[in-house]
Amino acid sequence: MRGPLQGTRIIEVAGIGPGPFCGMLLADQGAEVIRVERIGGRTLPSDALARSRRSIAIDLKSPRGVELVRKLAARADGLIEGFRPGVMERLGLGPDELLADNPRLAYGRMTGWGQTGPWAQAAGHDINYIALSGALHTCGRRGGQPTPPVNYLGDFGGGGMLLAFGMVSAMLAVRNGAPGQVVDCAMTDGSALLMAMTWSFYASGAWRDEAGVNLLDSGAHFYDTYETSDGKWISIGSIEPQFYALLRDKLGLTGDEDFDDHYNGANWPVLKKRLAGIFRTKTRAEWCELMEASDVCFAPVLSLAEAPQHPHNAARETYVSVGGAVQPAPAPRFSVTPAEAPRAAPAVGRDTDAVLRELGIGAADRAELRSAGVVG
Repeated sequence: MRGPLQGTRIIEVAGIGPGPFCGMLLADQGAEVIRVERIGGRTLPSDALARSRRSIAIDLKSPRGVELVRKLAARADGLIEGFRPGVMERLGLGPDELLADNPRLAYGRMTGWGQTGPWAQAAGHDINYIALSGALHTCGRRGGQPTPPVNYLGDFGGGGMLLAFGMVSAMLAVRNGAPGQVVDCAMTDGSALLMAMTWSFYASGAWRDEAGVNLLDSGAHFYDTYETSDGKWISIGSIEPQFYALLRDKLGLTGDEDFDDHYNGANWPVLKKRLAGIFRTKTRAEWCELMEASDVCFAPVLSLAEAPQHPHNAARETYVSVGGAVQPAPAPRFSVTPAEAPRAAPAVGRDTDAVLRELGIGAADRAELRSAGVVG
């Protein structure tokens, strides 16, 4: 596939969540990503996290299967895996073996807690990783319980996307003369990193260590969501004085002195109630007509069904159809090396024969590997 990573080969030991998301990001931008999947597994064509890949099914518990993965990694620029620490080593596919085979390999490891530390071997999910980093503490309404932001912060932002950045960084280092290396990506680390600005605010005294009372966490009346008369929702982000002034103008509040000192947090709860009452007087469509695409910093809160249909998203082709399923389009966009349209996720093992041929394995040997249950 075309893209800035064209000519790069990545071996993805198939897993769930952040690992496949990393593979998707790399494949979206032109890398050849070969998914090593479990024999007998199933992938739906609509699975965005598995799109634009090649798939080979291998029994990793078979010594001959392990040898095939080593051959693949020996010809690759990178490998990504998402097992608990030590699993790849027990399979005979740890970094010591693969970097000995291929000293230029970027070996990417995706875990929740990291490769080291007292919790490294414990099970967990996104909600646990962002809880430990402090990120979940900042997500919630005043006086309420922490609210998980789906699994965007840990699995995807602080996990898969950070690993993709790590892989590109490690591969670039190789091209600049460095040896291959291990990329230890932990979702606790990544979600902490996503909080860099919050930690800066906290250090300067501009952030209270309490959810729902700060500038960007729904504490401020000018940075929140509001229900409209038809039961839908809008978002307001009028932080800067000029944007706040325009909001007041459009709401008929320019002369209302209660809204003058808009950074005074003591006034926010009362002003929030007043804005809530105002926004319930019109439908979402009416508020869109009044404020959409203005400097109020406004947008309707769209559902999954609505978002692809919005004129702005449609004009930018933010969403695309892949095998009949709506999916987010590759991002970011490159002016000289644009990405191709994504391909639907392959059936498990679809490319087994083709990949084995590229390793120099003949038809008779391929048939024997299949009959022995080494590949599928």
